[in-house]
Amino acid sequence: MDNILLVFLCLIMGLGLQRVAAFPKNGHLALNQFIIYIALPALALYYIPKVSISTDLLYPLGIAWIGFVLSFIFFYIIGKRLNWPNRLIGCLTITAGLGNTSFVGFPIIQALYGEEGLKTAIIVDQPGSFVVMATLGIITAGIFSKGDPKTSDIVKNILLFPPFIAFVIAVVMNVLKVDFNEHFETVFQKLGATVTPVALVAVGLQLKIDRRSQHWKFLRLGLFFKLIITPAIFFLLYKIILGGKGLAVDVSVMESAMAPMITGAILASNYGLKPKLSSMMVGIGIPLSFLTLAFWYFIINTF
Repeated sequence: MDNILLVFLCLIMGLGLQRVAAFPKNGHLALNQFIIYIALPALALYYIPKVSISTDLLYPLGIAWIGFVLSFIFFYIIGKRLNWPNRLIGCLTITAGLGNTSFVGFPIIQALYGEEGLKTAIIVDQPGSFVVMATLGIITAGIFSKGDPKTSDIVKNILLFPPFIAFVIAVVMNVLKVDFNEHFETVFQKLGATVTPVALVAVGLQLKIDRRSQHWKFLRLGLFFKLIITPAIFFLLYKIILGGKGLAVDVSVMESAMAPMITGAILASNYGLKPKLSSMMVGIGIPLSFLTLAFWYFIINTF
């Protein structure tokens, strides 16, 4: 519950700072860069060397990878048919294709399924959502921010993206079965823990609720896809078609129903992919998701 309270307080503080004259108007840009260059790499270096690789990863891993591909197909087809600008397609693909599987997901899963459920949630998040954001997310952002970028530019952006560099180092350490000593682990853990408050304050700084904004119709579609369509697809695939049972399957479906990823919105904003819409996807999506998560928990436990 502490994490959920933190989510709302940081959003509110970000909104409040918009009215503080002494706070820089573009202060969210500096916060975004702190997340990209320091906090996210620290998370990767702390968690990924500890991930145990096995076939049990398949269900939770599929949530992030399949979910992002579905988002790309859905919004690319609709966007092209309706002549949306590339930046809008890219924004919705990233924000609706990446779930908030840790900062909101972890406390909710722990409350509903205990420590065993949290182990599955970590698999959904670290080798799943985090890696998809650092690979497919960057590729998508690069393509839709420029329209027709060179392949070399995309590769360069991926290879020089700090979280991806940290991810590669962490994966090599995982394969070699080595980890940092306890002092470095403590430092990385504390730096990684700043992602939630800093990112949410940054989102709050950019969040502007304009009832006449043209973003509302796109926001409704994006959140409907993320909170309703995506978990419905995984429920049918995992529980009905594949006949999956057990805690890992239930936690995976619940994680697919989480609100848009905070750092996904930061990524979209950094690449100029409709920053206001990306902030609204997170700022409005998180509180709304508590209602839809209750619905999916009921469905999962009924069937």
